[in-house]
Order: sequence, then structure tokens, then C-alpha cells
Amino acid sequence: MKYASQSYTRAEIEKGYTNRLLSIDLTRKEITVKDIPETMRTQFVGGRGYCLKLVFDGTTADTRFDSPDNVLAFAGGPFCGETSFAGTGKFIVGTISPLTQTFCDSNVGGHFFPLVKLAGFDAVAVTGKTDRNVLVVIDGNNCEIEITEAPQTENTLLEADELIHQWNSDTRVENIAFVCAGSGALNTYHGCINSVYYDARRKRCRAKQAGRGGTGTVMRNKGLWGIVVKCDEAKGNANKPADRDRLRIAGRKLRQVIRDVDPKSMSLGTQGTTCLIDMMNEHHLLPVNNYQYGMHDHHEHVSGDIFEEKVFEQQYPDGCFAGCNLACTKGCEQHTLTTGPFAGRTVPVDGPEYETAAAVTNLGIFDIHTVLEFAWYCDEYGLDTISAGVTLSFLVEAYERGLLTREDTGGVELGWGKPGMVMELLHSIATGSSAFGREAGRGVRHMKQWIAERVVARTDRSADEVYRELGLFAMETKGLEFSMYITKESLAQQGGYGFALKGPQHDEAWLIAIDQLNNELPTFKKKAVALFWFPMIRTWFNLVGVCKLPWIDVRHPEAKNTDHPARNMPTIEYYLELVNATLGTDKSVDDLIEESERCYLLHKLINLRQGFGTREYDRIPLRAMAPVFMNEYLFRKEYYEDYLVSVAGLDIEGKTDDQRLQLLQDYRRSEYEKLTNEVYEEKGYDLNSVPLDATLQRLGLNGDEYLGIVRSARERT
Repeated sequence: MKYASQSYTRAEIEKGYTNRLLSIDLTRKEITVKDIPETMRTQFVGGRGYCLKLVFDGTTADTRFDSPDNVLAFAGGPFCGETSFAGTGKFIVGTISPLTQTFCDSNVGGHFFPLVKLAGFDAVAVTGKTDRNVLVVIDGNNCEIEITEAPQTENTLLEADELIHQWNSDTRVENIAFVCAGSGALNTYHGCINSVYYDARRKRCRAKQAGRGGTGTVMRNKGLWGIVVKCDEAKGNANKPADRDRLRIAGRKLRQVIRDVDPKSMSLGTQGTTCLIDMMNEHHLLPVNNYQYGMHDHHEHVSGDIFEEKVFEQQYPDGCFAGCNLACTKGCEQHTLTTGPFAGRTVPVDGPEYETAAAVTNLGIFDIHTVLEFAWYCDEYGLDTISAGVTLSFLVEAYERGLLTREDTGGVELGWGKPGMVMELLHSIATGSSAFGREAGRGVRHMKQWIAERVVARTDRSADEVYRELGLFAMETKGLEFSMYITKESLAQQGGYGFALKGPQHDEAWLIAIDQLNNELPTFKKKAVALFWFPMIRTWFNLVGVCKLPWIDVRHPEAKNTDHPARNMPTIEYYLELVNATLGTDKSVDDLIEESERCYLLHKLINLRQGFGTREYDRIPLRAMAPVFMNEYLFRKEYYEDYLVSVAGLDIEGKTDDQRLQLLQDYRRSEYEKLTNEVYEEKGYDLNSVPLDATLQRLGLNGDEYLGIVRSARERT
């Protein structure tokens, strides 16, 4: 059944932009094609910036994730779909999140948004709600948009090949892509969106995930099953850069660095991001048992070498979009499921990424079969593997410490290293088939309160006392679960997680290597500068539709000879060439940082408007700063004793282990507060994390709609 349709004239891409917005109102079943104002393009660039602006303009302080006026925004950027450069399949999904209750965005790759852009749109904004599942079809060949009845299936990945062939009656199958969210997104707060495309070499559909913040939950709450795009327009010169030759030269230089460096360093091309497992374990950074420990002797059972040799099919070049030779989108072609509704079926598994594998080690499990099982079901159900894994690990520790009982769990005995238990709970969470599963699907922050209420009901402990205890090891900040890195020994990375506007996600600032491993940030000032610069340059990648991995994970050989090796400036220069060759401009790196800073500031303003964003929301759990319990301290006792003396400068002679642990915790908390002051000064905030008027003025966000938010926040604090 067709509910609405709208013909349009396709806008041609010029210098990376179509300057068109596709607006879908599901309540009214209205389809509108709008021009994007030049001021929006110059101020907010694309990608994350467009998503921020669309959500800011379309929502209010009263908007919640399930409000009809909530905006679900999709946007690429000026370089999304550029085939002469590596990593250009990226786009952003942004919305008011069910987990954080404010703006959250997630980046994802694949063919979807490059095809949307070819069809004529720089952004798609979905508002409203419908009581029936619908599908939006963007037909770039016939220049028609439709809202139709959704496919009668919830097996979105299992049946993806069949679906995509149904839709390609007049289109080449590799020129069709879609986004969707599985049935689990309906029952949880951490539903992800799958970006599905056809891999002509593997001859099957593949999926990448916009995982963080519950974007899939918002999609399904709106009644939107998915969005399909098809477009046969040629990709090769589609972006129409101002200087094609200049751009191609920069693209060749970047691909050459990738060819020369990656096989000798990270091995992303053969191991994907599982190459990080050994590195993280070696340096006590791999999460084990809810971030209690950073290494385990059994890590070798799930190492990148094992994935390379026994899991991943190496005959396929695995870039997630044309032009990328990093080829880190790995996959397992045959995994036989042993649990859940599809037990016995043999399926392909995309990835898994490091984050998914580490979500499983964080449950005390070092088994590739479980990693693959967990990864496939999370993708099929439409669940963020990070939030799902961290929630499960928090529940296991709460059970282990006597704060959660079998009565609470519906009879399930929780424990570390139990694959069967993990999968049983995952299925329960995704399907909402048990009361405990339905509660757990709302995430760590919710479960802190839920567990505390039950402890209080059966003991004489106060609610505040129990909630504080749970908060010591509940790995969430701003409502978002931590991504998969131990931060106890990196003050800069603690800040990278605590100050991240969306919550503790590493795509905003990953500073562990330069801080903890290389000791390149020895002072508060250097850490504060890094905590300004790196989030800004990473934000820029999310504005323009380009992947960060060729920059951050493939160090240029000449970087070591620069003033800031970690910034990898020789490679940044290639991106600067991409900018100026495409747009016909003469921008500097400082210009890119300023563009990012403006968009970042808009995110901060949304957080403040929604009632968050002040200093208290930048604090992180003690587990992210220091050992919480004695077992963690004793695991690295010699290291911590040396740290207390040589780094903290404290006298520990004659003190008990309990006293030494308390000294360590107090010192780490104090250091974090000092760093917070330095970072706020660097960013142009006051000590309550509210932007100064001068900061708004400098970045051009000093209209009444912005100043009013800041004044209200100051009154509130």
C-alpha cells in the first residue's frame, strides 16, 4: 500500500553539495523537498553539523525520544561518496536519544548515503509518528519519493538479500541500499540502525551499524521500518570538485601511505579492528569483568591473528565504499548459530569489530564462537553491541556483589565466563520476553535505579547509599555506556570520555596511546590542549562524510619529524587538499577546527537546553579513574604502590592496602577535577561547563535563541 508519493527534480551535485533536504512527516504522511540555506552550509558544513542544526531547530526542551516532534536526521557531507579518496562512505544519524535524553549521534559507513546524495539530497529529516510500520523509498532514477507499507518481516538482515532483489526491478543491485532497525530496537533503549548494502564481490548483503545512543529505537518508535534508496547515477565524478586533478593526487598519496604503513603496523586490512585486541591486552587496556581488569591470559583465543587466520575471508577487498584501500570491513562467511530463534542456521557475520569482541571479553568470555554469535544477533535484532555488553557486565558484577538476586533476574544465575547465560539474557532483552530483560534493555543508568530500589526494599540500607555503591562501577556517563577501553591509567582519556558531549564514546577523543603509552601529555596544560584539539578534528571528520581510520590509525612515516606526531599532520594535509580541491577554497587546518568548534558548541547548547550539560554531567564513575575494590588493586599491587610514590608523591610507608587504595582513589579524583578546570578554560567555558558569552560571540552563535539557553543554564547552576 502506498500512503504518499512526491515527484521531484533531482539537484545535481556541485563542489560536494546538492543543497537539498528531504523532509518526511510520518504523522501527516507528507514529503517535502527543501533547499538548504547557504548560511546553514557555511556554518554547519554537513554530516553531524546538519544533524545538530535539524534537531536543534525541530525540537524543544520538552522533546523526548518518543515525542512526535523528535527529529531523526541523516546526513553525509561534502566529501561523502567521493570515489577518489579513501573512507568516503560515512554518514551521521542524529536524534534526541532515549539513553541520554539529549542529542546523540552515531557515524556509520556503507553505500546508503552516497546513493542518497546521488539521488539529490544532502540530508534527510524524519519527524512525526505512525501507528503502522512504513517504508520510505527514495527512487533517484525516477525522481520519486514514496511512503509505503513496510515489508512483513522483522528478519531485517536474514532476509536482506531477498529484500534488496525485490527492490531492484529497474536498478542494478549494487546501486540499492537501505537503513533499518530490527525488532530488538522496539524493546530496548539502545537500538541501532543497520546500513545495508550489496557487496558484489561477496555476492551478498552486508551491514554496518550506527550503534550508539538508540537511533534505532527512535526509528522504530516512529513506526519507520526503514529507508530504501536506489540510484544508477555514475559515482566516478559525481562530486564535481572544483579541481579534480588536485583531488586525485591527494587521494593517491593517502592510498600509498595506507599501502605502505598498515601491513607493517595495525594490519587493519587483514584483521579489521580486531587487531586492537592484542595491543589493548598488552597494555592493560582490554576490558575484562566489567572493566575491573585490563588484561587476561586467554586473550590469545580471540586475538586479531586468530580472526585473520581462521575467521575472516581474505580473498575479498573489504572497503565499505569505493576508493578505500584500507579494507578494514572484515567478515566471516559461515557461522552456525547455536542459540536463539535461528539456532542451526548458518549465516555470514559482518565484522566483528574490536568493540564487539571486547564487549564479550568484558563478560569474562574468550571464545570466538560467542563473539560471532553475540555480534550476529545484536545486528539482526538491531542492538548496540557496546551498550548491550556493558549493561550485561554491570548486571553480572551487581549479582556477584550481592546487590542483585536470582529473584530479581527471574531465576537466571549470573556469572563471569558463561556464554549460555549471556546469550539467554541477550535474547530476553531483545525480545522483551521477561520482566528482567525488559528492564535491562533500558541500559545501565536505568538499572542502577532499578537495582537500588530492590536492595532498599529487602534491606535496611538507604537508597542514596546503595545508589552510590552501584555508581562506583556502573560504566555510564550522561546515560551512555562506556566504549571498550580501560581508562584508569590515562587521565587524558578519562577526560576524553567524561567531556564527550554524547557520552563516553571513543570517536570524539581517543588519547590513550599518546597519553598512557607514549607519555606525550605530561602536564595538565598539554592534556587540556589535546582534549580541545582532538575532539575538534574528529568532529570535522563527522561533518564531512569521511572515515577517521586512515588518519588516526595509519601513521604517516614523516609524522615523527613534526612538532605533534600524534596529530599525523602530513596526512591531515591530504585532507586539506580534499577540502580545497573540492570546494575551490583556500582553507587552513585552523579553519576546519573552527567549523568543528561551532558545531560542537551547538551540541553543548542542546545539552544545556535539555537540562544537562553542566559540570556534574562531565563526571565519570570511579571505576574509570581507579580500582574500586581490593581485588582490582591487588591485581596490580606492585604497579599501584610504585605509582603512589613516584607519580603521586605520597608516603605509603606503614599504611595498609585499604589505606593505600583510598589514597589512590582520592588522588585520582582530585586530578580529574583539576583537569576539568583546565579543559573548561581551554574550551572557553566557565567552571560549571557553561560557555562564556565571548565563546558564543567568536563562533557566531550569539543570537537570542542561543544566549537564552546559556543564561538559563547559569541561573540553574
